[in-house]
Amino acid sequence: MLLRCLTAFVFLSRVQSSQYDNINLPDELLPYWFNSHTDVAEQCRADDKCPYKAHLDSGRCWGYELNCTRDGQYSWPRCDGQWKSSRISTLEQQERSFYRAGDFGYVQHRLEEMTVLCQPRDRDDSYLACSNFLQYCRATDIYFNFRNLRSKKRRSRYDEDVFQAGDVGGRCKMDRKALKTMGQHKSPLQSWYAELQEYVDLNSHPGSNHTCDIVIDKPTYIVKLDAGVSLYHHYCDFINLYASMHVNGSFDTDVLVVMWDTSSMRYNDFFSETWKAFTDHAVVHLQEYDGKKVCFRDAVFPLLPRMRFGLYFNMPLISGCNGSGLFDSFNKMLLHRLRIEQHGPTENKVRVTVLSRKTKYRNIVNEDVIVNALKTDSRLDVSCVTFTHRVPFVDQLRHSSNTDIFIGMHGSGLAHVLFQPDWGVLFEIYNCDDRNCYNDLARLRGVKYMTWQRENKVFQEDEGHHPTLGAHKKFTNYAFDVEEVIRLVGEAREYVVNHPAYVASLEKKRLHSFDVADKEQDQSKFVVKDEL
Repeated sequence: MLLRCLTAFVFLSRVQSSQYDNINLPDELLPYWFNSHTDVAEQCRADDKCPYKAHLDSGRCWGYELNCTRDGQYSWPRCDGQWKSSRISTLEQQERSFYRAGDFGYVQHRLEEMTVLCQPRDRDDSYLACSNFLQYCRATDIYFNFRNLRSKKRRSRYDEDVFQAGDVGGRCKMDRKALKTMGQHKSPLQSWYAELQEYVDLNSHPGSNHTCDIVIDKPTYIVKLDAGVSLYHHYCDFINLYASMHVNGSFDTDVLVVMWDTSSMRYNDFFSETWKAFTDHAVVHLQEYDGKKVCFRDAVFPLLPRMRFGLYFNMPLISGCNGSGLFDSFNKMLLHRLRIEQHGPTENKVRVTVLSRKTKYRNIVNEDVIVNALKTDSRLDVSCVTFTHRVPFVDQLRHSSNTDIFIGMHGSGLAHVLFQPDWGVLFEIYNCDDRNCYNDLARLRGVKYMTWQRENKVFQEDEGHHPTLGAHKKFTNYAFDVEEVIRLVGEAREYVVNHPAYVASLEKKRLHSFDVADKEQDQSKFVVKDEL
């Protein structure tokens, strides 16, 4: 409890200065934000010009707040009650398992784990607190000496020999015994232990007596990233960064992002436009601090993409459940900040996208035949797209976020399910025996998942040729029975048009069209009178 109160004080002191001018969240998320930032809500309540008064006093909460109730929280998983084991025997237990592993319960668990490792003696002292195994940490006035970085000589992005004793620290009472118990998950993309294990109690405050060559006053997220060429893996970075914003208690974008990479190798980021949802500034590479002593006034070391039992890679997600509020709110925040407009359902047409791979393996051999057959159905609006790094990512987002049924072979591109509308269907036409990867991602996003059902109606080009493992289903191409594809897409269409969110959105769109038509008719009457 003491830690939660201290943490709230540190975070909210920064949020308060920004007031509510730069919140930059969609209307759906504002009630939750104001409920968790009560001091800003009070400012808004007292300010006659505050534009957010309608979002105050809603009683809504994300789910991890101390006073949050089931009725007020963002969402609760939808489960089928079919999971039975020695650990899970009731529907409630199944729901809680999903919620804790892949929803705001995950954030709550990280908050509950937080341990102060370096306790400030005075108000202006340094501070270091981390969750278990240093999967997430927050520090104030932290000092780094990068004298041994020598990034131009390194060929590994995450070398662990950068720091020696005294190269990392702050002025606070350090609990080294507690720190040493948290090294079991030491690994580049699983923990911050390698970077913080040499943290010591300094004799003087970082920044005083010319300790630092560079002082970073702006709040900073220091990140270690997975493969920037893979949508699946790189968006695991962004999901974890978003979850870390919740742990941190701030959604400000006037922050720095520092990419922790001990090498000077180029990092190919095919989805770099996404950073605009998290920061107003260019991402800083660690090599810019090579050979320098750097002090960060306010730093967060966010959750990492390949943690054991993490989000969403390595996640032990219980079966039979669907719908994570964490992933749903990520969808809404991201599309809002990147200014991607969701046009809603189209009248009498379900929008279908076929993702064409154009790679060596896992192509649909009879893709043209399938696409042309689907286009004969007047109830479908069918498009076939190829998403490569040459297609601007925001253009990809505009397409996938306005796709009702997304079809494709097993591969990273299916992570576009994260951007589909609430009534969407992900049809992984063939999963190549990797049954859970995109099924789990679709369940987290809260959309329906489908895959091929009849093995006698899929035709494998050959046995597959993995470079070292021999025959492998991911290393060949496939043809599919066209009538079976049409049948499955028909099932997907029925799901879409009967989804409550689809029906409600379509009705809202119709009412809006009627209102616009009425206004235009009224304006035309005035024009006629003026002419007379």
